[in-house]
Amino acid sequence: MKIIMKTPADTPRSSSNPISFDSSLSSAAPALYLASQSPRRVELLQQLGLQFEKLCLDVDEARNSGEHPEDFVGRLGFDKAMAGYRALIDQSLPLSLTAPLAVLGADTIVVCDDTILGKPAGEADAEQMLRLLSGRTHSVYTSVSVISGDTSGEYSTHSITSKTQVTFRTIEPEEVQWYWQSGEPIDKAGAYGIQGLGAIFVSRIEGSYSGVVGLPLFETSQLLTKLGFCFK
Repeated sequence: MKIIMKTPADTPRSSSNPISFDSSLSSAAPALYLASQSPRRVELLQQLGLQFEKLCLDVDEARNSGEHPEDFVGRLGFDKAMAGYRALIDQSLPLSLTAPLAVLGADTIVVCDDTILGKPAGEADAEQMLRLLSGRTHSVYTSVSVISGDTSGEYSTHSITSKTQVTFRTIEPEEVQWYWQSGEPIDKAGAYGIQGLGAIFVSRIEGSYSGVVGLPLFETSQLLTKLGFCFK
């Protein structure tokens, strides 16, 4: 696992293996940290009205041999949360030794025919994915894990996984080319973004829309409520 850190210019660090700490998202020192580089997850978590900081972490996302998709996505969500928590307690961040904190990690995968569809490697790969999804129903899993503890190293783990069924209408070949040229599929699992132009392909959804985007807000709010976070 590679961990990189950015800190304000007036806060020098001596560590040779820092994490990325983005303090631009709130003015107060929050108890909640988001271990994700996804701008979509930042936007979704902001919708809950919580103050939080973003930790930019580089976590190994390789799938283990024979690992079931739901187990895979659950492990990645946990790995991201744990990487963020370990980074916080290992680095000399401005936290009280007894300050409570919670680190949220999440991961989303698209699954069709038991095949996990990641980000397309190029146009041909995106075309193959979209043709596979065309006129069919696929599953989108999003896992959320929260490591709750303090800087002493004592922690507890809380996790959920949402599963959403997404049905596509038939996608015409010229639409595939047009959609790729829009640039939207490049960094999207399954080569589409339901929150953008990709929505025109979606004829039905059963489950969490925000989960397909990247963070299931209902399940996340329920999990955080149990940990003492208030939504007002």
